Amino acid sequence: MKLTLLLVFVAAAVAHGFPASSSSSDGKQSESRSPFAPLDDVRLLASGLLQLGHSLKDFVQKTKGQINDIFQKLNVFDSSFYQLATLASEIKEEEEQLKQTTVVLKANNEEIKTLSHEISTKVEDIIQERGKLRSQMDVLEEKMSGLSQGLLSSDQLTEISALKEVIHTQERSITDLLNAVREQSEQLNLQRTQIKSLEKKISDSSFQETSLRWVWNIENPSVSGYLTDNSTNDGSLGDGLPMHCGDVYAKGLRKSGLYPIQPAQSQPFIVYCDITTDGASTVIQRRQDGSLDFDQTWKTYEDGFGNFKGEFWLGLKKIYAIAQHNDTIVRIQAEDSKQGKHVVEYNLMIEDASSDYAIHLRSTDSDQLHPVGNKSAIRFSTKDHLNDENQDPSCANDYTGGWWFSSCGDINLNGRHTLSRPRGRTERRKGTSHTKSHGWSAFALRSSQITIRHATTTNTHGPSHGTPK
Repeated sequence: MKLTLLLVFVAAAVAHGFPASSSSSDGKQSESRSPFAPLDDVRLLASGLLQLGHSLKDFVQKTKGQINDIFQKLNVFDSSFYQLATLASEIKEEEEQLKQTTVVLKANNEEIKTLSHEISTKVEDIIQERGKLRSQMDVLEEKMSGLSQGLLSSDQLTEISALKEVIHTQERSITDLLNAVREQSEQLNLQRTQIKSLEKKISDSSFQETSLRWVWNIENPSVSGYLTDNSTNDGSLGDGLPMHCGDVYAKGLRKSGLYPIQPAQSQPFIVYCDITTDGASTVIQRRQDGSLDFDQTWKTYEDGFGNFKGEFWLGLKKIYAIAQHNDTIVRIQAEDSKQGKHVVEYNLMIEDASSDYAIHLRSTDSDQLHPVGNKSAIRFSTKDHLNDENQDPSCANDYTGGWWFSSCGDINLNGRHTLSRPRGRTERRKGTSHTKSHGWSAFALRSSQITIRHATTTNTHGPSHGTPK
């Protein structure tokens, strides 16, 4: 725009300083005019041309800098893509080896199963034969007793006794054989159990490597964005990606960290799973040092922001997707400015974007809805997306950050980070805080963490309803 105005200005100056020649009838007037442009016009033209030259020079320098930045980013992208392809190829080779090992183990397991079935059948046949032999032996003993009292001689009795001893010896041999067969069957069952355990370990190992495939090369794990590559869902995980951290725990993972999940009706994305020996929870918010500005826009709060290694907000879209699976429990852990620890839990129900992600809270040890402010359901608000029906008009000027504000209640876990409790009411609203009306003493928050889990999974944190420590 500036260049266009300068060109128009120069053109006007030229037109003014160098007029066309006049006709012969005005010869005298033409002779009286100076053949040179006025000095002011020349200076004005020179100034315009100088400004035009400077503008062109700045534009060229800026364009050159942008081109250099683009080339640098392309080089970084090419290097990262090459490393990603190399590591993905190595992981694929290891997975193929694991699959081959699993096939061999399954074949061995089938052979052992068939052999065990055959041995069991033979044992049953031997037991039946043993019963028949014992019955015949009992009949023979009765006959021998009757005969021994009458017609049999001493030699015949001795022969019968020897025959009886032989039968007892055979019976003992059969018993020993049955014991040996039983021991072999137990060993086969033990081997089958060990093979199943090994198959499960191989499956868990494959899941571990596939789950970490998304995060092993992430130096700066950002919260925002979804995974667009669904190559992990290729059958190596059996049922595909877990729907939430509770599924991650159910699949045998026992280490807290980053895992890809895919709730129903959602694209896959990465979350931080807090895993203990009892279960797993999804971390949706973390405040610890004030390094991240939480006074963000509505779209940023929907998509999520921050870094999993530090402070972050997971995002309203992802929180809504996770909270749709079974009964959801939200847990808030906080530390105040005096280093006091506070914990509380509620049953959570969250609505979709059309309702501005309104939440309903209910105490975990009660069937009654827990009012937040003056309402049992409140909508999410940010500085550029206010829900006036839930707020006094002056609240927008008092609060910072995005939160489920209600009637100017003094609760805000996403406000400005403070190291001490401000004295003024307005300043307290701008910072992270909580009030007595929610079960805790009024305080300013130094740090906080919000997690969600599902009631159908194991409780990861002891009692279902937290109390201040």
